[in-house]
Amino acid sequence: MSNPTFPDHFSGVARSYADFRPTYPGALFDHLATLVPGTASVWDCATGSGQAAGALGARFARVTATDASQEQIASAEPHPNVTYRVALAEDSGLADASVNLVTVAQALHWFDLPRFYAEVKRVLAPQGVLAVWCYGITEVEGAALNAAVHTFYAQTLGPYWPPSRILVEKGYRTLPFPFAELPAPDFRMEVRWTLARLLGYFSTWSATTRYQKATGQNPVEPLGLELARHWGDAHQPRLVSWPVAMRLGRC
Repeated sequence: MSNPTFPDHFSGVARSYADFRPTYPGALFDHLATLVPGTASVWDCATGSGQAAGALGARFARVTATDASQEQIASAEPHPNVTYRVALAEDSGLADASVNLVTVAQALHWFDLPRFYAEVKRVLAPQGVLAVWCYGITEVEGAALNAAVHTFYAQTLGPYWPPSRILVEKGYRTLPFPFAELPAPDFRMEVRWTLARLLGYFSTWSATTRYQKATGQNPVEPLGLELARHWGDAHQPRLVSWPVAMRLGRC
């Protein structure tokens, strides 16, 4: 699907994106299951390679997972309750009042918000819920490692993040949200990764791709050398975590 207005930062790394992205905590999806029944129809918008879709499919009967990137959809993990297809966030192709829950994971900052919110209000059934969430800056176990990662994020890649990145850092709190807002718990993603896995994750960042295109160099390589000096056994996993911010609204 080609659309000149779609800021496609991820098709080129779709396979590695699917391999290296962290998974969202099960408690997040358990909470969504308290807001709408398990028989609900769900639209997982901007699903990417399905990081949230499978967990939604485990809790809800019908999930339509869409993304504007054909490459991302092609990389998605199949699930019996999930139907994947290519569609824009602002033009889902879903019927009026046909879903009970709309979810957006780590993607709201890419959208044309007035058009997307109009689409959400069109497709949500009465009392339907919109759930959006994003995760913050990576935290790595070990003070020296964590400092190096934060320098890489803010200084090395700082000029290469899109302006919308600040919306993620603020947990979407500065964005308009024209729905009856519901209280949302705080969540945290936690994994134990080897150094190679962590570096693979950094390679999927949109700012990493921009840096490489602008300079012809891979910024992850010198970072890997620096982290290796403090990691110890590179095959020994360390705790990696991210704070998750969520906003919930009822139509």
